[in-house]
Amino acid sequence: MTTPPKTGKPRWLRRKLPTGPGYERIRHLIKDQHLATVCQEAMCPNQFECFAQGTATFMILGEQCSRNCRFCAVGHGTPGPPDPEEPERVAEAVRTMGLRYSVITSVTRDDLDDGGAAHFAATIKAIRAQNPQTLIEVLIPDLQGDVEALARVLAAGPDVLNHNLETVERLYPKVRPEAGYQRSLGILRQSKVLAPGTVTKSGIMVGLGETEGELNRLFVDLQQTGCDVLTIGQYLQPSKAHLPVERYLPPEEFADMAHKALAQGFRAVAADPFVRSSYQAEALYRQATIVTERS
Repeated sequence: MTTPPKTGKPRWLRRKLPTGPGYERIRHLIKDQHLATVCQEAMCPNQFECFAQGTATFMILGEQCSRNCRFCAVGHGTPGPPDPEEPERVAEAVRTMGLRYSVITSVTRDDLDDGGAAHFAATIKAIRAQNPQTLIEVLIPDLQGDVEALARVLAAGPDVLNHNLETVERLYPKVRPEAGYQRSLGILRQSKVLAPGTVTKSGIMVGLGETEGELNRLFVDLQQTGCDVLTIGQYLQPSKAHLPVERYLPPEEFADMAHKALAQGFRAVAADPFVRSSYQAEALYRQATIVTERS
């Protein structure tokens, strides 16, 4: 991998932000329903595009994370208790937006005995009750490796179980000091054991100092868990208090990574500087299920 200068964002990371009535409608809906989205909390570069298209990734269990990962823009501190009315509000928002595909994520809640698994399950059930045709993807934290908590989430019947690996094993102490590479792999592996028919998915960032060899190892590790879908995006520094970008990878290198990952056996891969975990999630799900039906 060649390393271009990292001073300033390169041309391929510059684009106009789409706004308009669709964006404003979703923004007001989220505000009026007292909901949070990871799109806003994590400063996702795609939030304008997704809102304009009528989609959003809902973030449950509050806006304060019990961990402080050095790449993440979501606030950290002491979270409040789960809001028992939140699952119904999310379900109502999904209905109002007419979503065919909904993505639900959360902050990490190490303060809760089950890591928030019961709240995830309640949200899945509420969405199903109000929106029986809507597909549901959950992007969960590692639940501290608690298999019983994971089983509770899966028993509620999400269509996709997503858990992000985020980066290569060597960089975990720097990027995710309170998480564990093997623990995260274990969540994905156990998901296939507990619910073999559920699509599993993971996402990573690049540009944090990983090597090509380490990425190839990560692809193998994920494949060995049975992971179906992979997303790969460019890490962007949310503020000067966060980890700096070590390298901006050009689009052609993302295309090369996608080719390698598909050759490794993933059923669907999205790799682009602007890709984030829930970006074009429905399209990736449908691609993965089509490949599964053919195999």
